[in-house]
Amino acid sequence: MHQPEIIVLLFSAVGVLAVLAHKIALPYPIVLVLGGLALSFVPRLPAVNLNPDVVFYFILPALIYPAALFTSWRDFRRNLRPILLLAIGLVLATMLAVAWIAHSIVPALPWAAAFALGAIVSPPDAVAATAIIRRLGVPHRIQVILEGESLVNDATALVAL
Repeated sequence: MHQPEIIVLLFSAVGVLAVLAHKIALPYPIVLVLGGLALSFVPRLPAVNLNPDVVFYFILPALIYPAALFTSWRDFRRNLRPILLLAIGLVLATMLAVAWIAHSIVPALPWAAAFALGAIVSPPDAVAATAIIRRLGVPHRIQVILEGESLVNDATALVAL
């Protein structure tokens, strides 16, 4: 299957799962994860190999856009220090911890691969964070900090990777 067809199928699947999530009243990131998990068990499904540029230029912005659209930039600037401490400090600390644990568990794993693994898994999901904190009704300042952190942490992880 060619890359444009794969992208159309993926976006179609995301659309169907988003509608399903709305109908069953679950945050759609959770439904997307469950849908991806279900697809992994389908036998003889061809492997999907996407060009990293497609993910970087098309898929990632589509995931981050809703959080960025509804973020108050005045509140973002007002809470810039805690946002940056979480988005940079916590992501880097998590990356280092994951790298150390991965290298400790698998000593044959090179440090570069361990750090790459840490950079990949360290940032929390911006879409999931936004969906969940809006449902929980957390205080506005906490919501602004978490949404701002989830917007910036992906950039930290990409630079670290």
